[in-house]
Amino acid sequence: MQDFFQNVERYPRYMISLIAGIFWAFFEKLLPFLKNPVTAIALVGFLVGTFVFLYLTLEAMLGIS
Repeated sequence: MQDFFQNVERYPRYMISLIAGIFWAFFEKLLPFLKNPVTAIALVGFLVGTFVFLYLTLEAMLGIS
């Protein structure tokens, strides 16, 4: 039974490393775009626009005012 709980304790570390790896791979793919100022501004604008869109959508769906 102790082995079971030791195995269950490993899952949060696995989840954190999995999520960090996904973000790292995503950042590595976007890194070449940050070297050119025009594409960097467009990328930052796209990310900010996406965040604002998600924020406003969730605010409207949840009825938060």
